[in-house]
Amino acid sequence: MGGVYRAPLPRSALVVTIRAQVFDLIDIGANLTHDSFDADRDAVLAAAAAAGVGRIVVTGTSVTSSVQAAALCELHPGKLYATAGVHPHHASDFDAHTTAALRALLANPAFVAAGECGLDFFRDYSPRDAQRRAFAAQLELACEVRKPVFLHQRDAHDEFVAMLTPLRASLAGGVAHCFTGGPRELESYLELGLHVGVTGWVCDERRGGDLRAAVPRIPLDRLLVETDAPYLLPRDLSPVPRSRRNEPRFLAHVLERIATLRNEPVEAVARASTANAERLFGLPAR
Repeated sequence: MGGVYRAPLPRSALVVTIRAQVFDLIDIGANLTHDSFDADRDAVLAAAAAAGVGRIVVTGTSVTSSVQAAALCELHPGKLYATAGVHPHHASDFDAHTTAALRALLANPAFVAAGECGLDFFRDYSPRDAQRRAFAAQLELACEVRKPVFLHQRDAHDEFVAMLTPLRASLAGGVAHCFTGGPRELESYLELGLHVGVTGWVCDERRGGDLRAAVPRIPLDRLLVETDAPYLLPRDLSPVPRSRRNEPRFLAHVLERIATLRNEPVEAVARASTANAERLFGLPAR
């Protein structure tokens, strides 16, 4: 009896199938409240699960996006978690009411970290004094609620480290989200006890040289993987998605590049990154 003809899977699709059987990855940073996901968010989550990404931490970059993240977590318990914070780009909006709103959100068990917070002196969308005040307030809040910090830094390394250093013993851990620096910056963050989040920046042959030099030096028990979707689409993806939108389903691609740079089995890096995320964010082990 004849069946329906099915063309052979392209190699990329076959790899995704294998990954889904082997990995249980955690994307520790995806901007799933972004409006680019409004039309197909459920399909994006289904594609991520099929590609072996079992859990995702939704990044909060403002009070509004953090509240939206709470709603997503409620719809997908045990699969989505979130951070609550104010990105340095929005630091001008930070006031006493912001602290109260973030404190209330962080009381929700689905919220596993304070942030995204930090300093961004590259764009300077908010004045630097406002960035410093917002960052200091969120560090204090993280110490108060005993949750790790989800950190952002661009072109502000020395001041960023100077603000973190006095609080090292008081913080419940943290992650240098979307780390793009080199060995010097990495050493500073490791001395602070931080985990290090690596994105598809590592796949960019134009801009990722410093990061590729640093990746082999990240201790395996401090390594985390993330997409920062919809941003930072891995430059070496083939075929390139028509939309040019990054998604959590591409996390395994990033993981493979990391494993290659470290000369380690991809399965070992996958297991370690998942265990590290569970430990840092207090997620139940699977």
